[in-house]
Amino acid sequence: MSESDQELARDLGFLEAYTLGLGTMIGAGIFVLPGIVAETAGPASMISFVIGGVVALLAALSLSELATGMPKAGGSYYYVNHALGSFFGTIVGWGMWAGLMFATAFYMLGFGQYLLKQPSDAFAVILAGVTMAALLVGVNYRGVKETGSLQNVIVILLVGLITVFIAIGLTSIDTDLLSPFVREGEGWPVVAATAGTVFVTFIGFEVIATSAEEIKDPGRNLPLSMIAAVVTPTILYVFVMLVSTGTLPVPELAASDVPVADVAAAAAGQFGSLALGDYTLEFATVGSFVMITGAILATISSANASILSAARVNFAMGRDKILTNWLNKIHNEYRTPYRAILATGAVILALIASPLPIDTLADVASFMFLITYALVHAAVVVLRRADPDEYEPDFRIPAVLYPIVPALGFVACLAVMLQMALPVQLIGLGIIVVGILWYQFYAKDQAISTTLIGEAVAPAEQEGLEEEAYRVVVPVSNPETQRTLLKYAAASAASQEGEAELVAVNVIEVPPQTSPAQIEFEEERVERQRHLLENVRDVAEGLDVAVRTRAIVGRNAAETLLSVIDQESADHMLLGWAGERRRRDVLFGSTIDPLLERAPCDVTLIKDPSESPGNIVTLAGSGPHASTSARRAGELRRAFADSTLTLLNVQPTPEEVAGEDEVPIDPDAIGQETIDDVAEKARLADDEYESRVIVADDVRDTLVAAVGEYDTVVVGATGSSTVAQALYGSIPQRIVGESDGTVVMARGEQRAPRTFRQALIQRLER
Repeated sequence: MSESDQELARDLGFLEAYTLGLGTMIGAGIFVLPGIVAETAGPASMISFVIGGVVALLAALSLSELATGMPKAGGSYYYVNHALGSFFGTIVGWGMWAGLMFATAFYMLGFGQYLLKQPSDAFAVILAGVTMAALLVGVNYRGVKETGSLQNVIVILLVGLITVFIAIGLTSIDTDLLSPFVREGEGWPVVAATAGTVFVTFIGFEVIATSAEEIKDPGRNLPLSMIAAVVTPTILYVFVMLVSTGTLPVPELAASDVPVADVAAAAAGQFGSLALGDYTLEFATVGSFVMITGAILATISSANASILSAARVNFAMGRDKILTNWLNKIHNEYRTPYRAILATGAVILALIASPLPIDTLADVASFMFLITYALVHAAVVVLRRADPDEYEPDFRIPAVLYPIVPALGFVACLAVMLQMALPVQLIGLGIIVVGILWYQFYAKDQAISTTLIGEAVAPAEQEGLEEEAYRVVVPVSNPETQRTLLKYAAASAASQEGEAELVAVNVIEVPPQTSPAQIEFEEERVERQRHLLENVRDVAEGLDVAVRTRAIVGRNAAETLLSVIDQESADHMLLGWAGERRRRDVLFGSTIDPLLERAPCDVTLIKDPSESPGNIVTLAGSGPHASTSARRAGELRRAFADSTLTLLNVQPTPEEVAGEDEVPIDPDAIGQETIDDVAEKARLADDEYESRVIVADDVRDTLVAAVGEYDTVVVGATGSSTVAQALYGSIPQRIVGESDGTVVMARGEQRAPRTFRQALIQRLER
């Protein structure tokens, strides 16, 4: 299977992409930098944040166009490398990798400062930073899925904390402390230089660009999420600096090891204290503690995201032969790029332990990303002028802003870099020289030759049937059952009027620590997927319905399959099921449960599918999905000539009539009437089935015993709640547990009215 045959699941909506970027930007910068930048630029440092935000916003616009035109892992490195060539690609690749590692070291020293309330060069702070960094490297080495969910929780919590901090802080501002606004003798040049220091807080939106392949409707969601992820922290940073410099004198703020916590203590202290019995609660203490907690969470969150991004840059450089693929080896058990993570971690630990001051670490990280974004702007202009056929971005910088945005962005990046301190410029240039030497003596002969059009990748359009075709999605993962599943799915498709097709899907799951594109280095898993789908195509030759295959790499199989259902406008999903409950809180399995609960189309589970269904029985009752199960049974009956179909209904034995005027209940008539009603709704002809009504005292036991006489049992969900909840402990669940033959469990389409929250989220994700 070639790389172009494999898809990455598009399962990130606007909110997910927005929080992904915001999570790396609401970090150490907003907690550690107020003291550093106040010392250099005073109250005018809030203007430095505005400058940094504007430079980042310009870069976000150019990145949005490139990311939707070249949706590949690697972000800015990839765009520059494939637009400007491997020379500039090598410089940017080394620069991004170094920038992320310097930024992580900065975050970890900030973590130690707030944890211990000591200066960043204190031994205990350095030790705490090294320890936490090593722990994060270990977490990413193992690959912990839950980190993504935890990241979202942390982001929401931090935004809430900072908003409260600003709201309370605005009430305590002393306007006299804001004068002079620009420090005497320093002037505006120092404000511009400080913009370079604070730019480290704006590198987070790059993470969104590196995930372009995984974002739904990228033409809309990618630029919106990037712009929002820049504007939100810019506004927050400006207000944090306003509150900080308006609450504490600049010398006091600059001397603080935990500046935001000290500002919070001063602002909250105006409310005094609260007596709780014998204990007095000081609001100043509460304010300080809350912000220290927020700072610790923020620095950890930012460092974790940066370690992940650095490893992805390694991967992208290895893919283009600029770095050795030795770094991209995937761990056999954890499925993570463990060598890249360990190499990145080792450098981060060395930087934390180095004598470089915390502000220099931040400055160097900013310097490297300013170089990167300057070249990103250049790449947009080159691609626009070259106009290769393959470059068709879903989002383009509006005509009224082009070429103003890339030109102004390029100049702004260089201007800020030129204002930065000489030691920072020397370190940054040193990293560039390393990149140039690496290119000259290694990458020049190894790197894949690129041109403006050769690697400008856009997703290939699938050649399929018209949207009106009846479409059955069939997830395949087991070679032993895929043939039979496809035959059963073909039976459903063949029974429909008009055109129909099957879409066979195989999903390879990867943990958050691994870029989905890195799956190409797991040759065994890719080969297994390729072989599986080749077998599907072989089986398809014997079916009377069109079959299309999709190979997808995603982070969550269930979410990926739900996305496929939406993309394909599927009418029916049919999938195999082992018939076992995995855990106490999972009914059918972590992949199947979300599909049953959220898929809007028909869903059918098949346990132990046989080559021929033989004698089929379906339960004809009053349940909401009885007609769906009968329809599935009828489809099998039509597709397999040697099969038979029985509609079964079990009625309870009626109680004896007490009075002469009471009309006796005829359970056989009631049962037959129920069967007729189900058959009519399922559009079954009279000659396609036999009716069977059983009257018994114990309906459940009789029903379970009766279906045991047949080869295949088709049953619908019962109850009015979600399918998964309704089936657990029900007759269908008992049949599954006790049946030795094939069990088909069917659920009709489920299009429940949306709540306001669901509608709002769906609107935002479009």
